[in-house]
Amino acid sequence: MADKRQHLTAHLNDLTKRDTCIAFSGGVDSSLLLKLMTLSAKNHGTNVYAVTFDTVLHPKSDAQSAKRVAMETGAEHYILTIDELERSEIRNNDKRRCYYCKKTLFEKLIAFAANHGVDTIIEGTNYDDLSQYRPGIQAVRELNIHSPLAEAKLTKEEIRSWAREIGLSAAERPATPCMATRLPYGTTVDLDILKKIELGEAFLRELGFINVRLRVHSDIVRLEVNQEILSDAILKKDEIIQKLKDLGFRYITLDLEGFRSGSMDDINEVFD
Repeated sequence: MADKRQHLTAHLNDLTKRDTCIAFSGGVDSSLLLKLMTLSAKNHGTNVYAVTFDTVLHPKSDAQSAKRVAMETGAEHYILTIDELERSEIRNNDKRRCYYCKKTLFEKLIAFAANHGVDTIIEGTNYDDLSQYRPGIQAVRELNIHSPLAEAKLTKEEIRSWAREIGLSAAERPATPCMATRLPYGTTVDLDILKKIELGEAFLRELGFINVRLRVHSDIVRLEVNQEILSDAILKKDEIIQKLKDLGFRYITLDLEGFRSGSMDDINEVFD
């Protein structure tokens, strides 16, 4: 772990000798990067531009959280508003949706950086991400975006541990992947279903289900929560059913396998 931290710190110290941009979601990965980058940049007298994508595929609360964390680090914070659904491959939830989405977002960020005289862009892919189905990583590489956490082989838990040590408020923030991950590939993504998912998951978090996903399969919604609190979902079933039906979901199911990141990326669904 000490070697990984030293590797990352040295790499960021080198990158921040010039002005830099970071794709900043406000999650633990990009928050740790941003904090370390601002410390290094201060020594060099350079600027760090923290850029958050405000998109239709993410809850509005994500941009608000990013703004709060950016203030903690003292970085210059900017928000780029982007509608990914303008691109058909994303709207139609192509199996390589993540590739097209990342390419769309980072092309916008490259243009932003160029307008600010910056040619070094950083993002928060971690080492664990490399072992999952993440076609967006290909787009990041094609566009020559730096991924220092992955290069230093830092895992998600190692990143959380470091973030806790330095007192980042994002240390315990759960992952918030785009809401298109709640739909099977090939299912059209529209604003109506995205809003229902956003409101439904927000309600469930209010009930205490922090790691939660509403996976939508036509008129069936499959609720994922951590396995150790499956019984809590049963106890609160009446509240859950009422709210989700009010939102327009017809059949409400509880996934007995519990919460698992990327469950829509089942190997058969992705590669059939």
